Amino acid sequence: MSKLAESIPPGVLAGALRFVFGLPAPLRRLIAGRPVTLDGQRLHPEAQLLLRLQQLSGEDWQTTTPAANRLALSRSTALVCGPVIGGVAVRSLSLDGVGARFYEPTGLAAGSPLLVFYHGGGWVSGDLDSHDNLCRFLAVEGGVRVLSADYRLAPEHPFPAAADDAQAAFEYAVAHAEELRIDPRRIALGGDSAGGNLAAVTALHAGEVKPVFLLLFYPAVDASVRRRSRELFGRGFFLTDEKMDWFLDHYAPSRDAHTDPRLSVLLAEDLSGLPPTYLATAGFDPLRDEGEAFAEKLARQGVPVVLRRYEGLFHGYANILGVGGVFREAVAEAVGSLRTGLALANTRQDIPETA
Repeated sequence: MSKLAESIPPGVLAGALRFVFGLPAPLRRLIAGRPVTLDGQRLHPEAQLLLRLQQLSGEDWQTTTPAANRLALSRSTALVCGPVIGGVAVRSLSLDGVGARFYEPTGLAAGSPLLVFYHGGGWVSGDLDSHDNLCRFLAVEGGVRVLSADYRLAPEHPFPAAADDAQAAFEYAVAHAEELRIDPRRIALGGDSAGGNLAAVTALHAGEVKPVFLLLFYPAVDASVRRRSRELFGRGFFLTDEKMDWFLDHYAPSRDAHTDPRLSVLLAEDLSGLPPTYLATAGFDPLRDEGEAFAEKLARQGVPVVLRRYEGLFHGYANILGVGGVFREAVAEAVGSLRTGLALANTRQDIPETA
């Protein structure tokens, strides 16, 4: 992050960003530069403009230290997440030691479905604040209560601490369904990037009560192999190849862990017990190919899955609700799938008497 960027309050930079996005299209194209085409895909003009402005401002998601990475993600999210979304009551919870935030849309009746959401950030960064507006959007537009889990971060708490906390959050939701005013037979799991990894891992290792839907934004699912998209989109598109290595080195420093299905969930032999899944990838994302390989494996093993590639977008688009329109539209489509999946969920699933 440049000294200039550090000296300007995020609110001022966010206002400047919205101003640029409001300029006439010819001016926006001039600022963004020549169209970018790679692997038969064209970077969406709004995505290209945002990346160009990030470059010009000196804002960057740094990987020098965990503290610098967390601060940079916090600042970059504040620039693009948009005004705080209303129509939802928010309160803090402690899930048997795991911090959390609970979102209840105004007027939503008791007995609604629940989405347990795990934030992204490479298992090293991200928190309840970085994904607050996204969770508000999911709650209000999805008509669901949302439980956002603040799992422990690496390197202070390496693998499998985050996976353990993710599992604990889901189990808490099942056990406290009446208190949360939710239907324990209609609990979905979701997350973006590292959070998508934790959602899939939690679903795979769920006990007697299982989630009924998975909502995955560009998940990390295989730390054992470098696929073609890591090479194609490893520089210049927000998440880089270098950053992925850095995150994995902090979260799972032991190479043996990289083939553990609690990290590389794609390597699990049997995925057939996973629930119906909506999986979104971004065309200009180093994680694109592993996410799509996961969706293909789910389909081969009989899991209903919708795979949606947003060819012109890059990793992290789910948090970009405050500028442009294409990012918000992509998240809205995912919310539509969530609503449909929960509406079609089997509400006759057997629930243990202790739940």
